[in-house]
Amino acid sequence: MADKKKEQAMVVSQEQIADGIFSMWIHTEAAQSARPGQFISMYTKDATKLLPRPISICEINKEDSRLRVVYRVTGENTGTEEFSKLKTGDAIPTIGPLGNGFPFEAAEGKKVFLMGGGIGVPPILELAKQMKCDKKQIVVGYRDAQTFLKEEFEQNGELYISTENGSVGTTGNVMDAIRENGLEADMIYACGPTPMLRAIKQYAEEHKIVCYISLEERMACGIGACLGCVCKTKKKDAHSNVCNKRICKDGPVFLATEVEI
Repeated sequence: MADKKKEQAMVVSQEQIADGIFSMWIHTEAAQSARPGQFISMYTKDATKLLPRPISICEINKEDSRLRVVYRVTGENTGTEEFSKLKTGDAIPTIGPLGNGFPFEAAEGKKVFLMGGGIGVPPILELAKQMKCDKKQIVVGYRDAQTFLKEEFEQNGELYISTENGSVGTTGNVMDAIRENGLEADMIYACGPTPMLRAIKQYAEEHKIVCYISLEERMACGIGACLGCVCKTKKKDAHSNVCNKRICKDGPVFLATEVEI
């Protein structure tokens, strides 16, 4: 992905959809080749912040060359705070699409779990929209009743929700939702924080289910050059000749059995 060039994308629209959570549509040529599970790197205009911010792709509109990103503002004087102040027509430097997406074609004819937690929820939406499978079970976890993207998920599969405080759906996490509802699947696709993915990976191994996970990690370059976002693997990486892979370049989506988390 090192051949990707910076582009001046244009903000089409933006809105706040939950506390600290913003949804932005941008006009970008990256939409033409984007796949569910990939991300874009967005640059701030603050010269003191040299590195871009990786943001997962939430929705893809190839016809209008638009991408939707849903992101959390991580604090004052951060790149995400700057993004939240952008208005329609503003330009934002971006690179993408980056990384490898979900191999959703492999799910055809199968019963599937699409699982997301926290800010790992947004990438599951486009995956749900594009996936053609026998049974599409969307299992997403939130902190509380601010279940952003709920209506969109309901239009694209059977939706099951868990919340940490029990305000909506199952009390607990996504694994609790699976157990409470007696759900079963032939394949799993998941994105979220590491503890969640670790539990899903273990569940998949115990039940002999093929599982793909999208790892979350702090990224620097976003194109695989700096080795700042590596994860441990069972096989040696041809690039570094050690047992690791670059999440930004080789991932962020991996077969769960490939990586150690």
